[in-house]
Amino acid sequence: MRYRLLGRTGLYVSELCLGTMTFGGQGFWKVMGGLGQDDATALVKQAFDAGVNFIDTANVYSLGESETITGQAIKSLGLPRDELVVATKATGVMNEAAINAQGQSRYHLMNQVDASLKRLQLDHIDLYQLHGFDPLTPLDEVLSTLNDLVRSGKVRYIGLCNMAAWQIMKGLAISEKKHWARFESVQAYYTVAGRDLEREVLPLIKDQQLGLMVWSPLAGGLLSGKFSPDGSGPAGARRANFDFPVVDRPRAFRVVDAMRPIAQRHQVSVAQVALAWLLSRLPVSTVIMGARSLEQLDDNLGTSKLALSAEELTALDEVSALPPEYPGWMLARQGQSRATPPVRV
Repeated sequence: MRYRLLGRTGLYVSELCLGTMTFGGQGFWKVMGGLGQDDATALVKQAFDAGVNFIDTANVYSLGESETITGQAIKSLGLPRDELVVATKATGVMNEAAINAQGQSRYHLMNQVDASLKRLQLDHIDLYQLHGFDPLTPLDEVLSTLNDLVRSGKVRYIGLCNMAAWQIMKGLAISEKKHWARFESVQAYYTVAGRDLEREVLPLIKDQQLGLMVWSPLAGGLLSGKFSPDGSGPAGARRANFDFPVVDRPRAFRVVDAMRPIAQRHQVSVAQVALAWLLSRLPVSTVIMGARSLEQLDDNLGTSKLALSAEELTALDEVSALPPEYPGWMLARQGQSRATPPVRV
């Protein structure tokens, strides 16, 4: 297992992170995996034994059950706390009957930190993330609350998920002005078949030295190579029951077709090629694996041993390239005159 810095923090995390959205089976979340305690504990052990030191969960996953299962797995396995980086999130609805049991108000975030710590059976959270954007709560209130949680010792670092570039930058500017703890990571959807992040968010991440945590790196299983353009796939597959995230299917299957010969050449799965492409991208800090079985996790873990050649990466870059959009094509044109130093004779 290889390790990378999480942004500018100085904190090393494994380049593959164990996601726990498959843990628990409350309500809607059952389609994600529905794993019980024993199966989840086995996955945590397998990941840790392979060198994974990073675990990502969220309070909303199975309405807290995922956190409970994760915490019990860590405790029952006796995993050393100083060898683990545990991340969780808050924003989503935790109680339909309670009007304030959602969002990013000081009221809700402080309640949820304590609830998450109790479920995880931990005395602190290493990375506490906003699970999206709250249009009602001013960012000043949100960031003030997160800063207080860092200062209290309940939280070590703060991050965010699924926000627009302007929202991220606004938050960073407020934190700098107020001398508060700032966002250190961005958790976002990014795949070889879904490179929209490269338009605005990825340049910001690079410029502001944020760590990038990639979720759904196989586009909900679509890039596993097990699905056909007609929609058929493995029985019980998540994509068959929950068609998410949004994907340009023609482009996705062109990419899958390009990955198949590469996978055959290396004698690995198509999924490993998709993950390896992500690990070749800067500034990816970690790729989150949401496995449903030991076999699936074992295949994902094998990605750390796979190195794609420059030619293979170029081929995948070309087949998955985004169509040009404004202002991107204009910015590229404007920068051409500055790309090559002038020559005076």
